[in-house]
Formats: sequence, structure tokens, C-alpha cells
Amino acid sequence: MTLLRDESLSAAFDHAAPAYDRLVAANPGYHAHLRRSARRLGLPDGGAGLRVLDLGCGTGASTDALLRAAPLAEIVAVDASRGMLDRAEAKRWPPGVSFVHAAAEDLDRAGVRGPFDAVFAAYLFRNLADPDAVLAATRELLAPEGRLGVHEYTLSGRTLDRAVWTAVFHGVVLPAGTLTGDRRLYRHLFRSVVDFDTAAAFAARVRRAGFREVRVLPMPGWQTGIVHTVTAQAPGAGR
Repeated sequence: MTLLRDESLSAAFDHAAPAYDRLVAANPGYHAHLRRSARRLGLPDGGAGLRVLDLGCGTGASTDALLRAAPLAEIVAVDASRGMLDRAEAKRWPPGVSFVHAAAEDLDRAGVRGPFDAVFAAYLFRNLADPDAVLAATRELLAPEGRLGVHEYTLSGRTLDRAVWTAVFHGVVLPAGTLTGDRRLYRHLFRSVVDFDTAAAFAARVRRAGFREVRVLPMPGWQTGIVHTVTAQAPGAGR
């Protein structure tokens, strides 16, 4: 199948939004893994005085993970799907959390401007038409030595890990998505994983975008070799 992009993908997420939280709750470790990746940003002092961008926040699961890791930070959460964002905004948040409806490619037009001390992107980059352009724009949004954390389905490259992902998807994820009437979206999500970078290839992509101190960190449990955190740092001042 052809991957969904831009407006077509946003519309598919709009349709899936009412059932999305129930579906991800059935994924063992989904929320715990997001929280692990948010902690891997290493934000000091509970985020006091820091400004953090949650890029592709969906229904707010990644926003909640950031809030747990850095409860004192100002968090700006952005998503291209109005339906997903409506679900996020309907939840209870402290005053330091705000939401903006915008695609990752159009942040400036939506009034989202840096500098940010950290950017967190969960399940975003494999869905972008031009991940390199968004990585470059993200680097520009970060303060000198600001931190990037990417939580993503990036397969290890091992045949076993691809086989596990394929079996779990076709045995659990696709049937559940079909029941909610979102089979087209979930078929896209399967292809978006198997067609995207391996973890090592994505790390190389991040380095090419001008980031340094790039690290690839695995998840525990059945998603080992399937989901990774990639952390990196923007260049310092004058670099």
C-alpha cells in the first residue's frame, strides 16, 4: 500500500482519535516506555526554568510522559491532527502545558518558535514525508546544547525483530484497528515501521542533521529491537 502523508494521514488520525487511547492502553509497556524515553532526556531540576516542545503529541501520552519526567517545565505540545489534539486538550493539565494545532513542518506559521531547551518526538519521524527537513528545523528550534529525544519504532535490522513486529501487528494491532473502522490507518502504521530506517540508520540521519552526542537506547521486554530512544544534543553556541 501507499503510505499516508500530510493531510491524508492527519484525517486518518482524526477518525481514529476516539478509540486511540483504548487501543494503545492494550499495548504492554506503551506508557512505561514513553516515560522511559522522556527520562532519557535527562532534564535537570524537574525541568525548572526549561521550555520543552512535545512534537507530535497525539492524544497527550507523550505530554504526560514529559510532565512526569520534568513536572516544572513549560511544555508546548503540537500535533497535526485536530481530532487527536482535541482528545489531548480535554484532559486535565497544569498551567505550564499548552497545545497547538500544527504540522511539524509548519511550526513557525503556527507561532511555535524557539528556543526550546529540549524537543521530544514520539512516533513522529517515520510518518513524515521529509524527516530530514524536520530534523534540521528541530535543531534550529533548540537552544545551544539543547536536547533531542526521539521515541520511535526503529527496527534493529535483525530478522527476528522484524518477524516479532510483523506477528504482533497482524495478530493483535491490525484486528483491533479493523474493529474500530481504522484498518487503513493501521495498515499504514505497519508499513511505516518496516519501510523506515533501522535504529542505526536513523541515528546516522540525526548526525547528518548536525546533532552530536547521538545515542541509541533500547526498550525492555517484547519491544527490544523494535522500539528505541534516540537521544542527541544540538551544537553549542558558535558551532
